[in-house]
Amino acid sequence: MTTIKSEIIGVLRQNDEFDDWWESELIEIPFFDNKKLKITFTDLNPSQDLTFIQDADIALRSFLEKRVTNRLTISDAIFKNCMDFLKAVEYDEADKMLWDIQYKEEIWNFVYPENIYVSRSEADIYINAICECEWEHEHGLQLVFFKGIKLTRVSSQDGHLTESEAYNINENELIGPNSKTKGVSKPNTWWKKFWT
Repeated sequence: MTTIKSEIIGVLRQNDEFDDWWESELIEIPFFDNKKLKITFTDLNPSQDLTFIQDADIALRSFLEKRVTNRLTISDAIFKNCMDFLKAVEYDEADKMLWDIQYKEEIWNFVYPENIYVSRSEADIYINAICECEWEHEHGLQLVFFKGIKLTRVSSQDGHLTESEAYNINENELIGPNSKTKGVSKPNTWWKKFWT
């Protein structure tokens, strides 16, 4: 079995089914109360992307420095994702516990982290925390961190790392007063405030 080595998370083994996926042993994730999760490097051909592991290690170092206090600071975005979903679907009595949330930080009681994926999009590395959640049973929840530092996307698990990928919109068109998104379902750009 082929392996690669990360200075941050150790040896990763090549996935049996996908030869461009590399999986770690279970790693404690401080952001998620030290829950042990597998970290997977995706879309990686080590002989072609010679800097992936080094870039991933930089992002992982940043992400693994995040603690529960960091997680609580993004509660608004997760709570908003939940409420937006609930408002878009027919009322279900089973969701009452979500509607009854009094403090946004309580939303984390309904989020269940499953996997961490490390991927490259263009030149940048993203950490994608894949979670199950009580409000979106079919598609779950993903929390995407640019270079492991900043949360840049909260969405269902749609496989896209950025809003521009998800909506096939040039990144420059997502910001500014001359946005060309009229007539297009607008993407969630709440995360832009984190860049200031």
